[in-house]
Amino acid sequence: MKKKVLSALLSVAMVATVLMGCGSAAEEAAPAATEEAAPAEEAAPVEEAVAEEAAPAADEEMLVYLVSKGFQHQYWQAVYQGAQEAAAELGVKMEMVGPATESDIADQVQMLNNAINLKPAAIGLAALDTEACLDLIQTAMDSKIPIIGFDSGVPSAPEGAVYANASTDNYAAGELAAEETYKLIEAKIADATATVRIGVMSQDATSESIVNRGQGFIDKMKSLVEATGKTVSVEGHDKFAAKVDGANVVIDVAVPAAVTAEASATDGMNLLNKADVIAVYASNQHSGEALVNANANLNKLGADGIIGVAFDSGVVIKTAVKEGTLVGAVTQDPLSIGRKTVELAVAAAKGEAVADVDTGCQWYTADNMEDPKIAPNLYD
Repeated sequence: MKKKVLSALLSVAMVATVLMGCGSAAEEAAPAATEEAAPAEEAAPVEEAVAEEAAPAADEEMLVYLVSKGFQHQYWQAVYQGAQEAAAELGVKMEMVGPATESDIADQVQMLNNAINLKPAAIGLAALDTEACLDLIQTAMDSKIPIIGFDSGVPSAPEGAVYANASTDNYAAGELAAEETYKLIEAKIADATATVRIGVMSQDATSESIVNRGQGFIDKMKSLVEATGKTVSVEGHDKFAAKVDGANVVIDVAVPAAVTAEASATDGMNLLNKADVIAVYASNQHSGEALVNANANLNKLGADGIIGVAFDSGVVIKTAVKEGTLVGAVTQDPLSIGRKTVELAVAAAKGEAVADVDTGCQWYTADNMEDPKIAPNLYD
């Protein structure tokens, strides 16, 4: 019995010793636990100054994930550069991915799925095929992840899925091309004693961005010419046609039966071989390159011949502008697209109201294409 009592007393003493040791550790750990809990308690009343102080810390942890149409192309590298710059300025983390080519729809869908699984604060999406992304777009909506469209955005996305878009106003870009072209042909139109023709090359008549670039050019050119008292007839394709008999100026729109380099080059040759053509506008990179290739054996383009104007850049178009085959071209602003996408994403993630942003475009010629404000947007 004495042994049992002695054993019990020893046990009590050991427990007391352990508790004294633990008490010291617990006292040291308590401040850390309090520091971790404090922000959650203080952040609740948003109107308090403490909540404003906590906001930068939240921003530092914020992840914005961009899923592009591609990544290796220099255009997308410029988008990435702009996005990086904005992320650094706003103190957020930014990731950007894209498939190897713009035909790899399944790869992009998987990338979007991976992005959603990471639960970012917001997602930027330039969809190759909105239909293929619909289920994941719904998942993002259900997860309260705002989506910001960029470049061509997410056309026909479910209502409420896309909070805003950062993209080129393609209609306005087409207008800019018309304004710059008109400056170069104004005298020829004014002095003409017979009908003169302006060609418009369009890759297709279905893509919204390409149609808008063509329509913006046509409408602005028509209004500039009609302001001088001349009449204008738009012909060549039913999508754009507004025919006027006996017009002073014909805007001749060429759309190939198939989107191939050969078919578009044929359109270019047909336009260049028309005796009354004074200018040709190609509304995207595909058409611009086709126009340059069409001229290879004809040598009709140039400041002293038929005025050639393109859209976008790339090696072929940039070289043609530099050498004077094309008098100039309009380029999008991919740096601004990347920057504005991140800015919109961060704002949407914070619950701020956002709206579509026109990321602008630029007119470049051999004289200004090395300008620091233009050169980064002239992708290969």
